[in-house]
Amino acid sequence: MGNNPEEEEEFLLNHSQNSTKGGVKTIPFIIVNESCERVASFGLQPNMILYITKFYNMDAARASVLLNLWSALSNGLAIFGAFISDSYIGRFRAIAIGTISSLIGMIVLWLTAIFPQIRPLPCGQDQLDCNVATAAQLAVILCSFGLISIGAGFVRPCSVAFGADQLENKENPDNERVMDTYFNWFYASVGISISVAITVIVYIQVQFGWQVGLGVPALLMVLSVSIYLIGSPLYIKAKPKGSLFTGLFQVAVAAFRKRHINVQLNYNDDCYYKSPESKLLKPSIDFRCLNRACIIEDPHMELKPDGKASDPWSLCFVEQVEIMKCFLRVLPMWSTCIMLLVSFGQPLSIYQLLTMDRHITPQFEIPAGSFGIITLLSMTIWIAFYDRALVPLLSRYTGLPTGISPFSRMGIGLFLGIVATAFSAITETIRRNKAINAGFEDDPNAVLNMSSMWFVPQLALYGVAEALNVVGQIEFIYSLFPKTMSSFAAALYTFGLALASLISSLLVSMVDSITSVGGKTSWLATNINRAICRFTDRHHHDGWSSLFPEVEEEHSENRRFHGA
Repeated sequence: MGNNPEEEEEFLLNHSQNSTKGGVKTIPFIIVNESCERVASFGLQPNMILYITKFYNMDAARASVLLNLWSALSNGLAIFGAFISDSYIGRFRAIAIGTISSLIGMIVLWLTAIFPQIRPLPCGQDQLDCNVATAAQLAVILCSFGLISIGAGFVRPCSVAFGADQLENKENPDNERVMDTYFNWFYASVGISISVAITVIVYIQVQFGWQVGLGVPALLMVLSVSIYLIGSPLYIKAKPKGSLFTGLFQVAVAAFRKRHINVQLNYNDDCYYKSPESKLLKPSIDFRCLNRACIIEDPHMELKPDGKASDPWSLCFVEQVEIMKCFLRVLPMWSTCIMLLVSFGQPLSIYQLLTMDRHITPQFEIPAGSFGIITLLSMTIWIAFYDRALVPLLSRYTGLPTGISPFSRMGIGLFLGIVATAFSAITETIRRNKAINAGFEDDPNAVLNMSSMWFVPQLALYGVAEALNVVGQIEFIYSLFPKTMSSFAAALYTFGLALASLISSLLVSMVDSITSVGGKTSWLATNINRAICRFTDRHHHDGWSSLFPEVEEEHSENRRFHGA
């Protein structure tokens, strides 16, 4: 094979049958690592608002803001993790760093449940004498959240690509089928992991308390780290080759540096900087201001003797410019999903479910934090139904291989999201009126004679809306970008989740601040029975000012069922 390092790297990436590294034998290590991380981290989210409000004496609105910021950080760091991995440290090291960071973060979070000294003292029975968490106590739990976010940011964007590195074999005629099978199994494991997280882990937290409920995710991360590192000798560890995001920034910087160039002039094809294998001779005419980035002004100064750019931040390939234009073209359609994603992730809904009858049988009660499984199931069922039943039928009439266009799917998804939100408002109106009529304005722990199945329509519609809008959006992005950039669609979706969490935090903060002016009861008070009823039945609430009712530790005790 010779002593050329580049040839050796290429041999590893396209490992032959004689190679001892890579292959199917490495996939269980990677999938188990990813699955344990997902079960551990997603299992923390549904009930975390209850943990913060009870043990850190926060009101529901502030806890919701904190959790939305945590979600934004986790999703935002996924883009940062992908950049660091592709540009500097490689996927193997990125996943290792992320897994260990998540482990440390979950151990720190578990310790907050073990040692009461790192939590504020509990509120008094009147809920007015509440101790605010000190800076040191807040620093501990925020540190745990930060470490878990760093872990998610490095593990999630790198795991699927790292597994693909192990199976990529250009000499294998069945390589495409092998890769397709791998992706199917990988994403199936993701779905199963999230399902286990929001059912099993949440159930453990409810039945066995927070010490056990936070200890199990920490143990899962110990397993995750161990399994991943055990497989280390078997992995193909490709070297970093640079990040797509670096190229986008380079185009922006180069176009700004050459802002003096008149793009209205007609340049011949030789004036544009192209890669040797490029089929693009010149850039397109839209977003012409970016064309400056690939115009060669002085070949002697801007090009090396081998034809490469002397400074990639001053001269970019035509392909880089066109990729940047593709990115700008998808932004308007991508932005349409933001508010839909905002409506999906509302931690406050768990307080509604806690006041409703969640019994399936007299002995078994669904944990309030597990209702997210309805959205996941409806999304999965709809995708399968649409792909197997509706696409063949619709294709006969539309002539499109996907049944209907991505734009249509995104639009239908947005409409269903609006309908689901309307159902949510109707359900809460009925629930709150029942609570008021039963005399439970001051008792947020009372359980109404109202089935939690009222939540099923809105949660199911949210699942179908996400399946239509998000999948349609990703397909739209795929149609514009080259195949080598297929991961960019997932990166944009991840960034959308981060932005949606930030917007949700902002909305919650604004509504809470505005509606609580003058000592009024906030619309987002922890006692949801008194939350917005001040504006409908004003004379009952003028003397009430507490925004810190305690979440009952044993919510199943002293339950009272009352009708309307």
